[in-house]
This record gives sequence, C-alpha cells and structure tokens, in this order.
Amino acid sequence: MRILYVATDQTVPGTLGGSVHVQSVAEGLAAIGHDVQVLVQKGGDWPAGPAKPARNVNWTSMSPPLGRAELRWARAGAVAAIGREMRADVIMERYYNFGGEGVLAARRLGVPAVLEVNAPIVDYPGSPKARLDRALLFEPMRRWRERICRATDLFVTPQASILPEGVPSSRVLEIEWGADTVRFHPGATGPLPFTRDPQRILCVFAGAFRAWHGVAHFAEALARLHAAGDTRFGAVFIGDGPERARVQAIAGAVPGVTFTGAIPHAQLPACLAAADIGVAPFDPPAHGPLALGFYWSPLKIFEYMAAGLPVVAPGVPRLKALVEHEREGVLYDPAMPAGIDDPAMPAGIDAALVSLADASRRQAMGRAARDRAVRDYGWDAHCRALDARLRALKRTA
Repeated sequence: MRILYVATDQTVPGTLGGSVHVQSVAEGLAAIGHDVQVLVQKGGDWPAGPAKPARNVNWTSMSPPLGRAELRWARAGAVAAIGREMRADVIMERYYNFGGEGVLAARRLGVPAVLEVNAPIVDYPGSPKARLDRALLFEPMRRWRERICRATDLFVTPQASILPEGVPSSRVLEIEWGADTVRFHPGATGPLPFTRDPQRILCVFAGAFRAWHGVAHFAEALARLHAAGDTRFGAVFIGDGPERARVQAIAGAVPGVTFTGAIPHAQLPACLAAADIGVAPFDPPAHGPLALGFYWSPLKIFEYMAAGLPVVAPGVPRLKALVEHEREGVLYDPAMPAGIDDPAMPAGIDAALVSLADASRRQAMGRAARDRAVRDYGWDAHCRALDARLRALKRTA
C-alpha cells in the first residue's frame, strides 16, 4: 500500500516522544512492505548508525503556514496534491487540535482517512480552551473537531476514552505505542554521555522535563536518601525542558548524579543498557487533561522494559496494567510522603528504590520486563496490528 502520513507538528529526527513515535511507525509500516511518505518538519541531518531512515520511507518537509501550528488545517490542499501525485491508498494523520489537513485531503481524494489520537479530542474539566470556545458563541473549535471526526474512517489510540462519545468501536483500533525492541536491549553498547560509577546503583530518567513528568519528585527522593545516609543510589537524568533547572537545584549536589541534556535518540539504547533501574515518576495531577484518566502510552516505560530495566513508577490504575508490580518493576503509592492509600505498595519513590537494592531481584524483574516488552510493546507488534486494519480499510473503500 501507498501510505501518506501527515505529522507536520513533529520534528524528525528529534529527541521527543512524538518524533520517535512518527519515525517508528513510518519505518515499521515500511518494514512490512508499504511505501510510506511522511510530512514532518525537518529536524536536521540524520545521524549515522541504526537510526538512519529506512528504505521505502520518504521524508518530506512541510511546516504549517507562517510557522503557526494553529494553521495546520490550511495545508489540506497541499497534502491532497501530494497524495494525488503518489496515488495514496490511505492518508494517516497525527491528531492536533488545529489539524485536520490529512483527513480533509483524504476526503478530497476519496481514500480512507486514519487519525492517530495521542491526546484528548474531548475537553477536560476546566479546560481554558473550552472556555474560550464557548466565549466565541458558535464553539468553532468543537465544531471543527466534530467535523474531522465524522470524516475519519479509523481512529488509532491507546485509550478510546479520549475520543468523542458516539464513535463506534468498529472505527477504533485501541493499541499501545511501543519500543524498538531490536535496538533497545540489555546488551546495547555505544558512547555514553556520562561516567558509570560501579559502586552505585544507577537509576535513569529519560524524557522531557515537564511538571507532569514528575522528575522533581525523583530528585527529591534521591536527596532524601542521601540526607538519610543511604548513598547507594546514583542517577543520570537524560533530556531537557522547563523543569530541568529546578531538578538540578534539588539533586545537583547529590553524589553520583549526572545531567546529560538532550541526546540523539540513537544514543539512548546504550544509556539505558548501562543503567540498573528505569524511573518514570509521573505526576498526573500536574497536567489538567489527565483529569480524563492517564491516557498516555508512555514510551519511556516501554523503552526501559525493552532495555531489561525494572521500572519504578506511580501505581495509578493505567500503569498497573502496563507494568506488573513486583514482577516487572515496583509501583509506589504516589500519595506519599503525605499518606499511604495502598498499603500493598512502597511508600513513595524512596522506598521503591530501596526495595530494588538487591541486584538479583533487579535482574529478575529486568528479564521479566524485557519479555513483556518483546511480547506486548514492540513497534513491530503495533505496526502489524495497524497494517491489518489498513488493509481492511482498503478492501472496503
């Protein structure tokens, strides 16, 4: 099949989850045998090595008009022209509030429209965007979203609950995102942007330093352990973002802690393989849309697991389904240190880390995590399921 993939709000190659997602899906579909053309914002030169673009994928640079993401929809004509030229069998778009250019182009060409939904289409309680929309009387943003959804043949999402009410289940593929389980594995090697201290248990956080990623809670746990005299744990913080300065102020003086800044995604497998514990300290209350539920399909957790790391994460219901507590990692009570809601879980990140001090326990959990990632969370599995639905769409088009 000839697939046009529209993701013009994403920069590829890049270091953020969206960039990794788009590249992984495009290359996964190409590996199955599809010809894939992707519309993204060019992120610089491709690095040497395994992250170079795959054959059968054509990357085309397309930015929104005037560089304004809220004008993405205005590219529908240009997208349709590309789809017509390549004789696209299907057009797949990565959902964005002010997007829709891919779905509209599909309607113009009479081919199936697929919408990848990673963030809520519905408004969450207290949404400023919803208040603004209502203030405009005719609610143009809601009407636009509803128009795009009516024109969509297939929704691809990790959580159907973030789709509008009334979308029939027959038009939904509910599926997790994933990890490249070939590149991410316990034996991955390569240059490291940090020096490993063999005397310490190395914990890793990899991601954007945003408030809802909860990375400051991890830093505070390390500082508390060190202040209490427990110096067994070191950490490497990989990535950048608005919370980085705060996190460095909290944990920068703790021995064995390193901040690397953002690194190419191609370098991450070796970094994770050099660590002992993967930490994903999400803080759902810090992000308004998560009032709808923890809808994320977290790449960092899947990549930790693929690398053979036991995962430390808060025990919210969604993560309990992704990581089996005491088998593939340790889930902690996120209410701590204020109070314990679930006595079966460790009281906060501190206790979760201490519970993984034994090397044999970490290694057993890491093996189980790797097995689960290969079985359930590989991009190859994701793309096989997507491929089956795309072929079914083409047959019924």
